[in-house]
Amino acid sequence: MSSTNRTPHVPPRWFVVGAWRVHRAIHRVTGGRKGLWAPRPGHWGALRLTTTGRRTGQPRSVILGYIEDGHDLVALAMNGWGAAEPAWWLNLEAEPEAVVELRGGERRPVRGRAAVGEERVYLWQQFRTIDDKLDGYAARRPRETAVVVLEAAAG
Repeated sequence: MSSTNRTPHVPPRWFVVGAWRVHRAIHRVTGGRKGLWAPRPGHWGALRLTTTGRRTGQPRSVILGYIEDGHDLVALAMNGWGAAEPAWWLNLEAEPEAVVELRGGERRPVRGRAAVGEERVYLWQQFRTIDDKLDGYAARRPRETAVVVLEAAAG
């Protein structure tokens, strides 16, 4: 059986959450010098996304894996392959305007939206070229994983 047909192992939730906290701490403690990187062939990058909290109206930041599609940045709303939708995606659905920070401190205003139809299929395939277990991970979730396009916004 190929690796794409099996449901791959995912670490326990406490480990995933702990890893996220450590990653954010590294970014914070180094003043942003570490923790973000650009994608390269066969590998995703890491960016910092700041959304507006849908309940609080306060800025909320998270570090996400991403790929580039032309000028757009693309992430998966996967929440560590847990069942719940990630808060950052729910925040973007409520208020699509956000800011990303890229390696080197570059900041850009973006507008988030879900890819649909052929665009979603194409972008999902781009992520599959990086991780052939992607479909197996996605099968762990009770709903389709949103492919989120972060388009350049005015500002």
